[in-house]
Amino acid sequence: MFYHDKKLQYQVRVEKPNPAYAKLLQQAIGGIEGEIRVCLQYLFQAWGSRGETKYRDMLLETGTEEISHIEMLSTAVALNLEGATKDLKDQIAGSNPIVGSIMGGMDPRHILSAGLSAMAVDSNGVPFNGSWVVGSGNIVADMYANVMAETTGRVLATRLWELTDDPGMKDMLAFLIARDTMHQNQWLAVIEDLGGVKNNLPVPNSFPMMEEVRAFEYAFISTDINKPQPPNARWASGPSIDGKGEFSFVYASPMGQEPKLGPPDLQGHAQTQQVKGAVADKSILENIKDTLLP
Repeated sequence: MFYHDKKLQYQVRVEKPNPAYAKLLQQAIGGIEGEIRVCLQYLFQAWGSRGETKYRDMLLETGTEEISHIEMLSTAVALNLEGATKDLKDQIAGSNPIVGSIMGGMDPRHILSAGLSAMAVDSNGVPFNGSWVVGSGNIVADMYANVMAETTGRVLATRLWELTDDPGMKDMLAFLIARDTMHQNQWLAVIEDLGGVKNNLPVPNSFPMMEEVRAFEYAFISTDINKPQPPNARWASGPSIDGKGEFSFVYASPMGQEPKLGPPDLQGHAQTQQVKGAVADKSILENIKDTLLP
């Protein structure tokens, strides 16, 4: 069950309305780095959470906070678009009132579809894509996905901060950047709370490592045909991050066989030449004669 407060989580003010900036802010709402993504990601992870309830509670708290961030950004978009209203009124005489805003970088759908309001789209007007939402049911896998979401979100927010000289917008974004700082640390703290990297990698830690092809657990495979010298790099030698092995640097070499596929399925309507080619290949003749030949 969710509740709401009429007041914003943090102040949103626009001193110099800018319809073009409203379009940029849409990325922080409906883009892959945006607040809709993290909001739904944390909530779906919470709704499917199994195990200690403190992790479910935390995810619910943070997912609900992200709704507040969508509200703040949507308010910022609307306030920036209100600057277009005066421009439109000023252009009534003789010219198309929308052209100026479009030429100035405004998304025309902010007028045509949303009536000077925010939308659930990115800065190119592409609708939010639910396939970006990660909820695997594995808490550590989800926490790493959450770190990625918050780091890319913080990168976006800092870029938006650089792209405006409006004091109000800089202040709002500074708050959101601070929350991204907390959430990055928060998700990493969950992994630490669960026992840290060594106790959780590789994910899932419930799969028996004896079932892996163990010679390749910690080998970096170089596919460079020139076979360069191993680099002086953390991933090329020394103990693995999970402490369960040693990194090595090896050159790629084929260890499998050349693929030999069966003949075409006649009901799949491959070309006649394909069927004849399969018959001509003596290596699969025995596989084909009973099914394709009279």
